[in-house]
Amino acid sequence: MSQRIAVIGAGTIGASWAAIFLARGHDVAASDPSPSGEAFARRFIDNAWPALEALGLVVPGASPTRFSFHATPAGACEGASFVQESGPEREDLKIEVFAAIDAACPADVVIASSSSGLLISRVTVKCKHPERCVIGHPFNPPHLIPLVEVVGGDKTSPEAITKAMEFYRALGKHPIHIRKEVRGHVANRLQAALWREAVSLVADGVVSVADADAAIAYGPGLRWALMGPHLTFHLAGGEGGMPHFMSHLGPAVQTWMDDLGAPRLTAPVQKAIIDGVAEEANGRTIPELQKWRDRKLIEILKVSNSA
Repeated sequence: MSQRIAVIGAGTIGASWAAIFLARGHDVAASDPSPSGEAFARRFIDNAWPALEALGLVVPGASPTRFSFHATPAGACEGASFVQESGPEREDLKIEVFAAIDAACPADVVIASSSSGLLISRVTVKCKHPERCVIGHPFNPPHLIPLVEVVGGDKTSPEAITKAMEFYRALGKHPIHIRKEVRGHVANRLQAALWREAVSLVADGVVSVADADAAIAYGPGLRWALMGPHLTFHLAGGEGGMPHFMSHLGPAVQTWMDDLGAPRLTAPVQKAIIDGVAEEANGRTIPELQKWRDRKLIEILKVSNSA
């Protein structure tokens, strides 16, 4: 059923959210303080539309023309049945934005934040109705990546969690419920753990930046497109599954865990990573890399969706 969705913050993440909302047949009302916010969002949506069509995500009646832009969050929220906030990752700013959204919406409208690491309990300290507020953290780009992390705060109601999960699921997303607030939620913490070791290996001279990336992209990353680490190791145990893996490989894996590094992002380490990434990019610009990434993601998603 068509709804009016408010998108507060229409930068890269917000505009990407707007694209998938529109593709699924909703009306989208957006707001962003940037003077170029509307032009950017409309351009992003137009560029994303062919990919959404290629994935079969555009439903009959859906159209980019059902996008409207408003001067204030209150204007965008008028008549909205769901709000997706995607402003800057600053707690002080989000507190004020959430207070404004909270004041503009009826108490039964779920307000979700795309925050990649903040706690919704902190973001909603000025809200009169924090019980309807959740984290709805997507992965970039939200119009393509299925994962959404849904996190409630200490005052979030079970009903709000259920509504958010059902809303994202109806979009064709794969929402997961994070049962306890932690900074960075879950997927970003897993990413950070992996990157920490990649940085450590580069800093210690074990491997180059490009080869550290290749070790993932041409190895476990291919399996991770299908399953997570636990199921991967379950299969690594052969017919004995995870019990066999634990008894035969668990001790070895424990020694690897014990030997993992704990690097600091000092100036020399930062320079080594920055220089290594520039070499790996081999002259390709950010837009060129984004187009390459999205083209490959579409192919992976086509295979995943057909399984």
